[in-house]
Formats: sequence, C-alpha cells, structure tokens
Amino acid sequence: MNAKNLIQGIGILIIFLLMSCQKDDDKLSVVIEDDDQTETTSDPVYTEYFNQSISEAMESNKDNHEVSGDEKWEEEGAITIQLNETSITTTEGSVEINGTTATITKAGIYIIQGTLSDGQIMVNTEDEETVKIVLNNVSVTNTSNAPFGVMSAEKVVVFLPENTQNTFSDATTYVYEGDEDEPNATFFSKADLSIYGTGNITVNANYNDGISSKDGLIISSGNFTINSVDDGIRGKDYLIIKGGTFNVQSDGDAFKSDNDDDEDRGYILIENGTFNVATTAGDGFSAETDLLIADGAFDLVTGGGSDSFDEEVSSKALKAGINNVIEGGTFTINSADDALHCDGNLVIGGGTFSIASGDDGIHADEELTINGGEITITESYEGLESNVLTINDGTIHLVSSDDGINGAGGNDGSGIRPGQGNSSSSSKSSLYIQGGYIVVEASGDGVDVNGSIEMTAGILLVNGPAQGANGPLDYDNSFKISGGLLIAAGTSNMAQAPSSTSTQNSILLYLDSQSANTLFVVQNSEGEALVTYSPSVRYESIVYSSSKLVKSSSYKVYIGGSATGSETDGLYEDATYNSGTLVSSFTLSSTITQIN
Repeated sequence: MNAKNLIQGIGILIIFLLMSCQKDDDKLSVVIEDDDQTETTSDPVYTEYFNQSISEAMESNKDNHEVSGDEKWEEEGAITIQLNETSITTTEGSVEINGTTATITKAGIYIIQGTLSDGQIMVNTEDEETVKIVLNNVSVTNTSNAPFGVMSAEKVVVFLPENTQNTFSDATTYVYEGDEDEPNATFFSKADLSIYGTGNITVNANYNDGISSKDGLIISSGNFTINSVDDGIRGKDYLIIKGGTFNVQSDGDAFKSDNDDDEDRGYILIENGTFNVATTAGDGFSAETDLLIADGAFDLVTGGGSDSFDEEVSSKALKAGINNVIEGGTFTINSADDALHCDGNLVIGGGTFSIASGDDGIHADEELTINGGEITITESYEGLESNVLTINDGTIHLVSSDDGINGAGGNDGSGIRPGQGNSSSSSKSSLYIQGGYIVVEASGDGVDVNGSIEMTAGILLVNGPAQGANGPLDYDNSFKISGGLLIAAGTSNMAQAPSSTSTQNSILLYLDSQSANTLFVVQNSEGEALVTYSPSVRYESIVYSSSKLVKSSSYKVYIGGSATGSETDGLYEDATYNSGTLVSSFTLSSTITQIN
C-alpha cells in the first residue's frame, strides 16, 4: 500500500471510530456526502422522446381502398345466387355454374343464400368496378379446397345483413390443379376486400388461415367466429378494423398483416371492436410495420398463457415491427411471451391494461413512452423494458420476477433469462420520469438502467428485491432527481441513491433486516411526518427523495410502529403515527445523506 492510500485508510478508520463513539443505542450513524465529490456521471443521451400519435403514424402508411358508397348496396337490380345443398341456380349469365361451384365473372351486386354441402363460391373478373356480395344466411363447406375465393377483381365488398348466420368450412388438405397454391384460406381474396354489416359469420379453417386478403382488408362491423389451424384474420398489405365482435381461436397469429416488401404496408389499424382471442403458438396481433389501436375491448390469451413461455415461439399479445401506438381501450392480457412488444418504438397514450406475461409486460427495442393509462402487470419476467423509457403520466403497478423497469439497449434479448444466451447492454440507455404514479415490486433490480436516469416529477415507489445480488436502484452513469417523490426499499447489497449532482435532496438509510410492511417514517423538527411508508417486501435499505427535504433542517427517522390514515400502496396521507423506534436524528447539509 502506498503512502497516500495508507493515510486515506487511517483517516477513514478514525472517522468511523469517532462516529461509533457518538452513536446512541437508538440511532444509526449519519454520513453527509460532499457535494464536490468526484462522481462518474453522464447526462441522458436523448433530449427528446418518441411520442408519435396514430394520425402521425398513418401519414407514412399506404392509404386504404375504401371510398364513399362502399358501405351501401341496393336490392334492386341485384343478382341472386341460390345454393341448394348439392346444386346452384341463378338467372344471370354473369355467374358461371359448374356443378357445385359458382363463379362471379362481372362487377355488380350479388345476393347469395342457402347451403352447399360440398361446393365453392368464386370471384374471377377483370372488371374495374367493385363486386358486392351479400351473404344472406349462407353455409358452404368444401372437402377439397376453399369454400370462398376471390381469384381476380378490382375490389370485393362483402355484406353481412342484420341477424344473418353465415358459415364457411374448408378441407384439411387442398387439392390444386397444376402448380397452383391458391386459394390458401377458407375465406380467401387476392384483391382488396371489405366487410360490412351487423350479421354473423363463422369460419372454420382446417387447412390454413381463416379470412385472408393478399391485398388490403377492411372490416367495418359484424360478428366473427374464427377457428383456425393457422392465422385467424390476415390482410397482407394492411388490416383495418373499425368495429365488430371477434371470437378467434388460432394455432397461428389471430390478427396479422405481414407485407415486408413495402415500408408503407404491413400495418394494422384498430379503431374499435370487441376482441376475444386465444392462440396456441402465435401472436394475438402481429403487424410487420405499425400496430395502431385507438379503442376497443381486448381479452387476449396467447401461447397458452403466462405459464407457457417458450423462447422458440413468438406468442406476444400486441406486436409491431416499427411503431406500436395505443391511445385507448381496455386490455386483459395473459400471454406466454411479451404482452406489448415493438421492435422499434412503443407509445401508450391511454387505456386500461391488466397484464400477466411469461416474459416482458411491455417491451420496445428502441423507445417506450407512456403518456397515460392505467397499467397493472400482475406477472412478468421484466415489467417495462426499452433502450429509452419515458414516463410522462399514467398509473402503473407492476410485479416482476426479474427487473421491474429495465433500461437496456438492443432487442428483446436485453432482459434475457439465464441460459437463454448473451444479454446486450448500452451505457446510452435512459429512463425519464416526468410524471405519473409508478409502483414496482421486483425480485430482481427494482429499476435497472444501463445508462442514466432523470426524474423531474411523479411518484416512484420501488419495493424489492428482498434478497439476492440486486438493488432497488441500479444505474451505470447518473440518476439526477429534481422533483417528484422517490421511495426505494429492498436489499442493501447493491443499494444506490440518486447522484449528488441532483437538485432535490435524498437520503439513503441502511438498516438491520426489516420484515415486509414495517413502517418507515421521516419527521421534521416539529414532529410532522414528511413521509409514512410501508414497503411490501422485506428490506434493509431505503431511499427517500422529496422536495420536503430541505438543507440545514433537522429530521428524525423512525422504523416500525403503527399508523392510521388514508393508505394507498403502502403510502399514507395525513397519517397519525404511533410507537415507532427512533433510528437516526440528523441535520441535512448535503444533497445526498447516507445513514449507516
């Protein structure tokens, strides 16, 4: 040991001995950190956060094929196609009948009704006008191919009249002529397809997809029951749903748009609707580019639920490749994989979420921005994960078996489980808390950022971890706090307080192990409680930061006892405190006060 280190070591020992002599039985020692201490800090890299709206995202997507008048049809002049179990009749030459196959060859309005026990409805026209098809209580099965197929048309519009019941069921194996491989879905279209009306349609897809368009698919309304061995409803170029009720059980993805050749396609837009989804080995909603949700009611179970995580299978509930923007809706999600996921940027502007996930609750590879909503994550590996996280508003409660909030660069592997492969890290990752109410209960790090944290407003309550080589707060560069309320309780192994470059004062208290729900109280010199908090986990360290902590003022810290008053998530308001144990008295003279 050189002379400098020896002198420093002796100095530290003397300070420790002096403070130990001063220590009362009911008090812990207080270390006031020097504001001028050398500290490795790094400002958050991003000064602006991603905050795109649905309307802004749609500016970069292809316009849809809907025009005024698509939603209407007139019975006058319509052509009737009558299905008679084993035969088909019509009086119009624009419908070619070949046994139990009816092929529409011209644009116009067609009313189809009746039952075919083994047959097919086809559209094959070069006309530039729209083909409109009214399904008036239709039931079609096919034992060798698809019961409904659009092979060529400019656009096809299907109507489901009120109170009608329509059913289409296909074969388990298709028989094609020559090198053909289409149709490949029970209700298939190679052209733009729209569906209107309030009637009912059931699709039993035994070969591949249920309803599929190789161009754009617009669903305005209706009641859909889809049972599919692969994808449920697919619009390759785009899938737009304006309303309706959907009950989908699929072995693949329930709703999908997968055009990966054009950057302005491959998107899903949900304006409203009721969605009841169960997938065995696929995603609930999967968009190659953008998934945009304005409103709706969603009950989604993917991959068998949160107990069925499989790293080899994508079973996410709401997945997008570029932008995932949610502005409203009610979501009940039980997913084997991530509940909300985006390879790019994810924005939550509102909505109510109840999430149980076998992997991440909410994950974005690039940026995650939360501007509002009520988010409850009852089960997850990691609760919130992204390279850059910005929380501006909203109420968030999350439980995680690993990190509660994880700021890490790279893809979904950044929060990878032990044994899954290498995890990625980025010292440029950032967490911005600029509002909101956040409650974390974590078995790993409560908040873990491979970079910097900045908190200017809001409430952040961190509970855990209760054990292990983790800490309630874990950051690589800096944690600057200038506003809001921060409480972080858990192990002392890797406990960190905010940085001394903060403008709001903080204390870090080390304790003997305290059982869960043991009160932590800070009082000012007049005996008024600044904070009364009951952590939900066992703890041996606690961080407290608030604008109520004022330099040159005196405080007392109590542990245990009881409190009465209004309590939410362990935090008391207007509490009356009784019978606690005084563990420290100190005068705040620096930004960070460590109480050992």
